[in-house]
Amino acid sequence: MNPVFLIVIFALATGVGYVIIKNVPSLLHTPLMSGMNALSGITILGAVAAVGLSVAATGQILGGLAVVAATVNVVGGFGVTHRMLKMFDKKKKEEKPS
Repeated sequence: MNPVFLIVIFALATGVGYVIIKNVPSLLHTPLMSGMNALSGITILGAVAAVGLSVAATGQILGGLAVVAATVNVVGGFGVTHRMLKMFDKKKKEEKPS
């Protein structure tokens, strides 16, 4: 595939993603972030496939960087989601002094 075509697709996907996320109300960010973490897992699979199919060293290096970046995104996203959901846990009832 032509690299210019791939860059155009990437730029369009980035613009559309930005517009969509910008218009989401703040109350929906936590559930959406959890869903986006699942989609980032698919990004990891795509990056691994790109590395596996790449013949050139440059493609393998860029694909490896894509795997690392997507993995950091998934791990960080789940960490933030976990911390946000912990805020909604019921607090332990304080013992009343006798």
